[in-house]
Amino acid sequence: MAEPSTIARPYAEAVFRLADGSGKLAEWLAMLAALAQVAGNERVRAEIHDPNIGAAKVAGLFISILAGKLSGEAENLVRVLADNQRLVLLPEIRAQFEVLKNEREGVVEAQIFSAFELEPAQLAELTGLLEKHTGRKVRSSVTLDGELIGGVRIVIGDKVIDASARAQLAALESALKG
Repeated sequence: MAEPSTIARPYAEAVFRLADGSGKLAEWLAMLAALAQVAGNERVRAEIHDPNIGAAKVAGLFISILAGKLSGEAENLVRVLADNQRLVLLPEIRAQFEVLKNEREGVVEAQIFSAFELEPAQLAELTGLLEKHTGRKVRSSVTLDGELIGGVRIVIGDKVIDASARAQLAALESALKG
């Protein structure tokens, strides 16, 4: 069976082409985020998986929950996903759409794990350094991780920059053993 990311990709790319062509990337990202949140709700997931509830009724549930927040095209997407039993893929579709949007806008997402709360000036300096390093605009989010002991660990896509005290201690231990 194919991975959810593989199944979600054509949907994300189709929605991206539609949104990009109409200049509505931000609006579509907001709609996909709302849809993904609904799809992640336990009660809604139970409805999605209930074999006694038809695709049209499940699609109607999504559309009614988000009444006034979806465009006609987004409602059509919900119907297509419901007909193909793919509504559970909405979080993955949203994630892949966001990656495509960021690529188009020259933005890269950076997850910063820090042992301690970063001051705004520290975060701005670190973001500036990452922008120089990547040559792209960096949108960063910070997560506290006390296990790092000190320093930061940065994840950008599949790259990891580990400047944490834990990593430095591990390197020192390895050097002493070697």
